[in-house]
Amino acid sequence: MGVNAIGPIEPGDDTYETRADGETRAGRAAATDQAAVRPPRPRPPLTRRRRTALAIATAVIVGAAGLTLYLTRPQPPAPPPPLYPSQTVSVTYRGDMTHPRTGERTFRFTVRLSQNSGPPVSVRRITQTSEGLSVTVAPYTPFTVKTGSPRTAQITMHIRECGKVQRNAGLPFLVVTLRNVRAMQLQSFILGERYAKDLSGALTAACPPNTDVMSKTP
Repeated sequence: MGVNAIGPIEPGDDTYETRADGETRAGRAAATDQAAVRPPRPRPPLTRRRRTALAIATAVIVGAAGLTLYLTRPQPPAPPPPLYPSQTVSVTYRGDMTHPRTGERTFRFTVRLSQNSGPPVSVRRITQTSEGLSVTVAPYTPFTVKTGSPRTAQITMHIRECGKVQRNAGLPFLVVTLRNVRAMQLQSFILGERYAKDLSGALTAACPPNTDVMSKTP
């Protein structure tokens, strides 16, 4: 008669695989499942120092990008230089020349200084080329002439010596020193036939032909 032995059921192969540290495969699976359902740990809030550091870093990056765009932007063409002052200023004779009596050595007239364009021009000096004449100006130089704002100047001529006065009235033109942001120039202005005629009359009245050629201003 055969006998059936009944004993405790042995686990199959690898049912309780044991690691060197004693942990079984079943234990690792349970730990993995718990980790899967565990909610993620929230990040700690940024401290004030970290927020400041991040803000500074962001500002530096944005500023550097803006500076790069500014430095690499297309450059507009340079504006043309302003014209020379002699190209923008005109001097015209306005008349009002006085007629001195014989023996008098002073007479006056007025001129108009205008500018048609460009930056303001400084009138540094007004003179003439005759050795027998000297010039004073009102208003005193320097004064400024601007576009659209002409200036009137009174020219006073003093006869130093009749013998050195050029009787050809067309020769004593006015020499005006002009200056703007580009240059300073000496420009000669011939004031026209009317000026030549009035000037000749004034010189003849002050220094008639019979005047001693060596007579000087007292």
